[in-house]
Amino acid sequence: MFHRKSVISALAVLALASLALNVALAQQGRGGGRAAEAPAYPTLAIGAQAPDFKLPAVDGKTYSLKDFDSSKLLVVVFTCNHCPVAQLYENRIKKLATDYRDRGVALVAIQPNSPESVALSDMSYTDVGDSLSEMKVRAQYRQFNFPYLYDGETQAVSRQYGPVATPQVFLFDRERKLRYQGRIDNSQRESLVKTSEVRDAIEALLAGKPVPVVTTPAVGCSIKWAPQKGQTASTEAEMARIEQEPVRLETVEPDQLRALSKNGTGKLLLVDFWATWCDPCLAEFPDLQEVFRMYRGRPLEVVTVSANYPDEQKFVQDFLEEQHASTRNLLFSTTDTDSEIAAFGTSWPGAVPYTVLIDPSGKVLYRSEGPVDPLELRRKILANLPDDRYIGQQAYWNSR
Repeated sequence: MFHRKSVISALAVLALASLALNVALAQQGRGGGRAAEAPAYPTLAIGAQAPDFKLPAVDGKTYSLKDFDSSKLLVVVFTCNHCPVAQLYENRIKKLATDYRDRGVALVAIQPNSPESVALSDMSYTDVGDSLSEMKVRAQYRQFNFPYLYDGETQAVSRQYGPVATPQVFLFDRERKLRYQGRIDNSQRESLVKTSEVRDAIEALLAGKPVPVVTTPAVGCSIKWAPQKGQTASTEAEMARIEQEPVRLETVEPDQLRALSKNGTGKLLLVDFWATWCDPCLAEFPDLQEVFRMYRGRPLEVVTVSANYPDEQKFVQDFLEEQHASTRNLLFSTTDTDSEIAAFGTSWPGAVPYTVLIDPSGKVLYRSEGPVDPLELRRKILANLPDDRYIGQQAYWNSR
């Protein structure tokens, strides 16, 4: 028979283990890219009244606590777009909303992260960031069936609830007293789930019984709080580092282009052909650099190839430096552009911009004759990147 002190001790050990896991996930790039910081705000205590909110949602409406007055129970989920853990819980959140809607349980999701604290390096597992406009993109793409609210501008609501990770659940009873707080279930991988604490808590409350487990650790990406006064935003600090990276340009022979098209990198290979005299090329170039900065920590090689003549090297170098392009950058080595085009192959007719994504076997996965669709390109990359540091991501990006 367990003693109360033993149970409390075990919960304390579990909480410490969860905190260590959060830090480890962040350091490995699985929890958002940077080491998790200590929670800036205390988590709402069990029994506390639900803090009110008035937040914009992806459907164009503004929601507050009273909009859910008719519901017996209210589930508030703090989640986001960029976190790979949160992504793997999206379908489970949708299923919670579906399974309990007709039983008087409302579910609302709140995005707590400040966009200025989500650097491009935090986005190595996502197609979009955490702004309201990008939340709309994700909600439509994954067909969210619940209100998805934005608190990233002021984070005033998040500070009152005090989530430490995404996803994290707060379950309130009829009087809007907090009865459960923590994870959705016991495993990020749905196939390994053995306990569903949220469902157990909901069932208990609907049956008029005590919640069996009232709090659990929330494992996921740390909340990205806005910088305090005197601090530098993560996005600004990241850009300052990027601006210090060297920008190199080398000429490329037709034989080298032929080899490039076969992709001997062992990674996904994204190649962009452009020229300084091509306005669409210059317009899309920042998007391609952003793709590089988002996924540079994963098995993806990005190469730019300028179709300018060799004596225009200065024009090319100047533009690359303006863009802080620390990708691998190449320039045609000859004025015989036909030979360069023919050498690369991949059905390229010669017009620029031309962008192609090639898998490690040399198979063309994506081709764009003209400006790329950045969102389509990101999703194609994510769908073909292997589970290099986090199992389940490739399956997520190959499912709807």
